[in-house]
Amino acid sequence: MAKAAFNKKRTLFTRTLDLELRKKLVKCYVWSIALYGAETWTLRAVDQKHLESFEMWCWRRMEKISWTDYVRNEVLLRLKEQRNILHEIRKWKANWIGHILRRYCLLQRVTEGQIQGGIDVTGRQGRRRRKLLDDLKERRGYSHLKEEALDRTMWRACFGRGFGPVIRQTTK
Repeated sequence: MAKAAFNKKRTLFTRTLDLELRKKLVKCYVWSIALYGAETWTLRAVDQKHLESFEMWCWRRMEKISWTDYVRNEVLLRLKEQRNILHEIRKWKANWIGHILRRYCLLQRVTEGQIQGGIDVTGRQGRRRRKLLDDLKERRGYSHLKEEALDRTMWRACFGRGFGPVIRQTTK
């Protein structure tokens, strides 16, 4: 759906618009469709790879760079952009989980795993499934998460605007 919405926006392909405006349009219109409900997703490594490739597809398409052209890191350099679609998802997830942890409701009990029932997992083999809070627990423990969520200013300091993207070193 997001790719279809991207292709409908012909203004993204015209060079008459400023580059910064075109980038904002992609983030506003295309990413909002592609990432609808992303704050509730549990992202596996495969999902992260697909999201990053979608992000690069958008930037390449906007700059009219064919996928057969051997242009890798230059796309991001031309746009003066970094890969930050996963950063946006983590930021949205942190805001949503902080909102839930500040309240005492059914959704908080479900995310904490306090609801009885479900599938008996004793006979399951393989890797343990990722849960909703695993992305944020990797950085801190759950008790720290809950304490910080109760103090809104502390939560915003940890996960707000300062919660920057992971900057990767690109090689030519």
